[in-house]
Amino acid sequence: MQDDYNNGRPVNTNRQNYLLLYIIVGILLLAGLIFLFKSSLFEKRTINAKILKDEIYLNEDLVYSDNTSGAKAWRWEFGNGDHSTTQNGTYRFKKPGAYIVRVTVDGQLQQQFPIDVKDTVATPVKDTLLTINGPTQGIVNEEVRLEAQGSARIYEWSFGETGRVDVKGPTALYTYHNPGTYFVKLNTDNTSHPVFHKILITNPDSTVNAIVTPGEGERKVVDDIRAHLQAIANGADFNSQYYYLVNRYFCGDEKVTVNLEANGEQKQTDFYSYCMRLTFGGGISIDEAQVTLKPKSSCSSLLTVKQHSTTAGPGIKRTK
Repeated sequence: MQDDYNNGRPVNTNRQNYLLLYIIVGILLLAGLIFLFKSSLFEKRTINAKILKDEIYLNEDLVYSDNTSGAKAWRWEFGNGDHSTTQNGTYRFKKPGAYIVRVTVDGQLQQQFPIDVKDTVATPVKDTLLTINGPTQGIVNEEVRLEAQGSARIYEWSFGETGRVDVKGPTALYTYHNPGTYFVKLNTDNTSHPVFHKILITNPDSTVNAIVTPGEGERKVVDDIRAHLQAIANGADFNSQYYYLVNRYFCGDEKVTVNLEANGEQKQTDFYSYCMRLTFGGGISIDEAQVTLKPKSSCSSLLTVKQHSTTAGPGIKRTK
């Protein structure tokens, strides 16, 4: 049987050429898909290190941090022979000059930051000096409350997660969505002197949120709350004692109402303000601490505290 001819060439030959071309194109497309799949599946890790300022004075701390996902080892080199193996921290240069700060994460990922250390000693402007009052530790998806202490016309808060101004005003409420170490920045009308506040955000620990069953261990609850409040009053680590109580008995609500009776005088405040007050009181003894549960809930909506001291705390007024 003879092949059909088209312009002097066998038709079967043309069909074979087209078939070969389709096979080559198919192989190329398949290879491209495999490459894209591997690239997305085995995406390279990227470093997520930061410094607060790239221009500082001799009496200022260089504040550095790293939130690289899954990181386990760090080496910060400060360009003068000094180094640190902490994830976050501060460093103070001894001489002015230009330095290159380099961080190596897990022995592989690297990032460099040029730093200019000025010889002139920075002095704060006293009449515009502000401080930030608030917790240094928080939990993902729970609101954090910070307050500016001092006078200013403008308050702009950047909580370090979005890269922009998050809140305006002397009091700032913010909810973090990712764990990590953040440096909250407060800008005011004195733009040359922003204020910073370091805060550690962690994932919730389900074992901490267990509530003592009401009616089963009422005395245990009272003694537990009283012991942790007394620890705060005695100068123990504030964050560990405070967040234990907030998470265990108040379901993360730092603004639970506190009815306080001290030396026969009464006052009503919120839980955060009350605990902060304990750190400044001195000589305070917690006599009784009792919680009131929300309806159909294991969360407490009210804390009643009785305490005494050698002298009544300032600002406590008897309610009418």
